[in-house]
Amino acid sequence: MTTQIKLGDITVDVVFKDIKNIHLSVNPPAGRVKISAPLRMNIDTIRVFVIFKIGWIKKKQKKFQEQERETPRQYLDLESHYVWGRRYLLKIIEINEVPSIELKHKMMILRVRPGADDKKKQAIIDAWYRDQLKKAVPPIIATWEPIMGVKVERFFVQRMKTKWGSCNHKACSIRLNTELAKKPKECLEYTIVHEMTHLLEPTHNARFITLMDQFMPFWQFCKNKLNQLPVSHEEWVY
Repeated sequence: MTTQIKLGDITVDVVFKDIKNIHLSVNPPAGRVKISAPLRMNIDTIRVFVIFKIGWIKKKQKKFQEQERETPRQYLDLESHYVWGRRYLLKIIEINEVPSIELKHKMMILRVRPGADDKKKQAIIDAWYRDQLKKAVPPIIATWEPIMGVKVERFFVQRMKTKWGSCNHKACSIRLNTELAKKPKECLEYTIVHEMTHLLEPTHNARFITLMDQFMPFWQFCKNKLNQLPVSHEEWVY
């Protein structure tokens, strides 16, 4: 069941779930507010909870609104593209062979068939980013599993509109945003540890924070770094 609460200029989407604790989130890019609440929680109780969090909500919304946005990609020579936090200039070579991407010095060399349009170039680059992420994730998971005492049964890499990652704690699986291949690798590692911690604690309660502090004492630094980096220029939906 879903409903909405309006407090001044703030609209809160409320989703009732079979959970024990209330969870508040402010989502990019515009700072839309969402609450996941236990099924039997009274709407007035939720309203009071939101009132106490108004200051925090507005602070988060302001941060998202001020966050830098990437300019739309046009897939032209010397256009900037990022791989693991490093900037590369695009170089397009038209050639009759299987499309490919090569990083050489500070260049991202994109080989495409003659006449390839922007959508084709984008598809090739997006697929390449997915492959980079799929290669980078397994060793990070393997490193953290014995430390955390959990087992990731499966991981998925996909384009995600509203978050960097997600976790299905019942299936012991995690999902990661392909955009992470553009960010520094410590941001990827933080996101993986964050989602793996949800295998131990599904919510963002005090226990979750304690576990994150235990596993990765510098996680707040990584989180802030990730959220301060330019995000994709697109119309995000929820």
